[in-house]
Amino acid sequence: MTNTEEHAEDTCPLVYQCRLPLSTRTVSHLADLLRCHLKAIRSRWRILPPGKIAVIVLAVLRHDQRLADMAGGNNVSESTVRRWRDELIGLLAAQAPRLDRALKKVARQGGEVVLVDGTLIRTRRRTGKADRRNYSGKHRSHGLHFLALTDENGRLIWISVARPGRTHDNTAARHDHILAHLRAAEAGGTWRHHAPGDHSR
Repeated sequence: MTNTEEHAEDTCPLVYQCRLPLSTRTVSHLADLLRCHLKAIRSRWRILPPGKIAVIVLAVLRHDQRLADMAGGNNVSESTVRRWRDELIGLLAAQAPRLDRALKKVARQGGEVVLVDGTLIRTRRRTGKADRRNYSGKHRSHGLHFLALTDENGRLIWISVARPGRTHDNTAARHDHILAHLRAAEAGGTWRHHAPGDHSR
């Protein structure tokens, strides 16, 4: 018991640096979104500058860094980091194009081919029953499922909301009414699409 107490008293927080492969353009874009948002809501003050907040949030989103660790390393509370994360996710989501508008834009530009496929973004495995649905048997990994539409050259047109990792591509396509949106966007032309699980095109 004495040894345990001594070890507990001897521990101290360790702050270390890590390197993230982030482009200046990505960080600047997120920081500019935050600056515009703060100006719009007339709340220009934050405990850290927008650029620093952008880096913290990107570390959380891209590398699944724990909120408590990022908070401790930057001398802010965990709830503050969580609030920043949710705030910037909302700002990014507001920029995402709606599926119907994205397809109509492709149609106006003469596009005729749309590729539809699902992908898994791997995440850290967490404890608890709630995380079980994030396990993908196909990929044998935990993560989040996204459905993406690209043109014939692989350029991203639209991406769905995040769903549990065990979600099947066809299920996601039905929830997002992909085929209905494709038909509605035909505008007199003919769409050829590669549906999830269908390799006939």
